[in-house]
Amino acid sequence: MSPIDHFAHGGLTPVLAYAMSSLGCMLGLLLSSRARLAEGRESAYWLIGAAVAIGGTGIWTMHFIAMMGFSVAGTVIQYDVPLTAASALLAIVVVGAGLFLAHHGRQRPAFLLSGGVLAGVGVAGMHYLGMAAMRMSAHVSYDPVTVALSVLIAIAAATAALWFAGRVTGALKIGAAALLMGVAVSGMHYTGMLGMSVEPHHTPGPVGGTPGIDFLLPLLVGITVVTVGLLLAVMLSPSERELRHEQEYLTRAAGPHPRDGEGAPDVDYFGTPRG
Repeated sequence: MSPIDHFAHGGLTPVLAYAMSSLGCMLGLLLSSRARLAEGRESAYWLIGAAVAIGGTGIWTMHFIAMMGFSVAGTVIQYDVPLTAASALLAIVVVGAGLFLAHHGRQRPAFLLSGGVLAGVGVAGMHYLGMAAMRMSAHVSYDPVTVALSVLIAIAAATAALWFAGRVTGALKIGAAALLMGVAVSGMHYTGMLGMSVEPHHTPGPVGGTPGIDFLLPLLVGITVVTVGLLLAVMLSPSERELRHEQEYLTRAAGPHPRDGEGAPDVDYFGTPRG
């Protein structure tokens, strides 16, 4: 019988992990939709926010919550803090790189696929780096076929996320896309966990690191602060419809102009006809 239990708290951790993943992805898609209608530095800020939401909340936090339900009989599990923090940073960076690549490539297939591969391999790397951060009195090994499958799922999920980020608009469509992305992210995580084998040491030794529960309070506080901040940024900024109307107005205003003296309207600075 395997000493591994992926659901030590029953369905609580997978349900919470899926909910957090979907929430992070939904917020990221909202921010990405703003980036499509902005330009220059403003667009970059929206994309950075989307990377934090999807990579940090939607992917890394989902992984960490799911790991709270992971246990191995005969040994305690603790975590190496620097490696755990590095896995979070990796998730945000690779998702951000994929978003920027797809955005600046105008969603062309080559850029979309390149961004998806980059982000997917990076997300899989985040998962296995997070697993490497575990400290326990046991030997850990992985099935190469299952690991390869989890990487393929990560690439497919990342590519779909970039496609959604570049095209989906409207609350209902964004919500539905986020729910699908949550399924993909959770599927990648549990597929990777399925290929894991653990053999506890016959004589348990001391285990270094920090208990996972010690991450919980700072994690929840950090997630709350970041999520509220990003939501406020979305709520206080012009709506997507307002941005589209402004973009259409600027496009019309920048259209062909009559040559000097040939029917050009006599208007003041604000565009109001004089006289």
